[in-house]
Amino acid sequence: MSDLVTGDAVVLGLRSARLPSRALAVLLDLFVYVGCYLVVTFALVFATASLDDAAQAAVSVASLLLVLVGVPIAVETLSHGRSLGKLACGLRVVREDGGPIRFRHALVRGAMGVVELLMTFGTIACIASLVSERGRRLGDVFAGTLVIRERVPGARVMPVPPPPPWLAGRFTGLDLSAVPEGLWLAIRQYLTRMDQLDPHTGASMAARLADDVVARTGTPPPPGVTAAAFLMAVVHERQTRDAARAFAVQAPPGPGPMAAAVSGPMPMPMPPPVAAPFTAPVAGSAPMPMPAPAPAPAPAPAPAEAPVRRTGFAPPG
Repeated sequence: MSDLVTGDAVVLGLRSARLPSRALAVLLDLFVYVGCYLVVTFALVFATASLDDAAQAAVSVASLLLVLVGVPIAVETLSHGRSLGKLACGLRVVREDGGPIRFRHALVRGAMGVVELLMTFGTIACIASLVSERGRRLGDVFAGTLVIRERVPGARVMPVPPPPPWLAGRFTGLDLSAVPEGLWLAIRQYLTRMDQLDPHTGASMAARLADDVVARTGTPPPPGVTAAAFLMAVVHERQTRDAARAFAVQAPPGPGPMAAAVSGPMPMPMPPPVAAPFTAPVAGSAPMPMPAPAPAPAPAPAPAEAPVRRTGFAPPG
């Protein structure tokens, strides 16, 4: 593991690539580049058949530099440090601060690679990588880069051993809110590795952790319970509570007043009042009195809200 510190004082835990994986990536890249060079050479032979020997030699040298030097620089620049061989081996070229490389980094690496990899057949690169603490060759030193491993195998998570059956459910009323997360992590690490510890050392660690839990909860363990069994039971109780909070099914909300009113019996709509036909007054007659407006119908009483029935669990399917 390489502890790199960025400009923001952040420590990066990057795993440097070693010589075997780097050598395999370089061999894969060289195999591809040499194949491309042979294809380009055959094409140039037919294309420059009418030229003289000096022109053909110049074209051959230019194609050699282009394919074996220019192409790797372009590939590392465009892919941000992941050539075909490095991609197959799970490697990547990054700056010393963990950022992606640029053209100047790839140019320095490619120029030094001509001397380290091509002219000396990788001898200087192997010696420099073996001597370096982080497996860097001279091109990485001058360019300020580092080859890291992107695909790191994940650590296997060991399960916590279950408590004895007669202790299950004995600590349901224990207040665990005062136990900090750091202490829970220490207890879990001890329980997952207690079989690998020395018996005396493991017993002393279990006693110290159990005393810390008792001091935080204020409840002593039952008499005759060992420290390791007490820690197993406490961790099992916490996992049970976490699972109950995570998988608890909330009761569906009951119908509101609007839903209860809709679900109840609908009142019959009142017919609208029929207006009298308008007639023009006759000359010399008394004016007709205006009819009084009909009284508005009384609103129907709203039905009582149905009681809401709530349950703690969903019915079985």
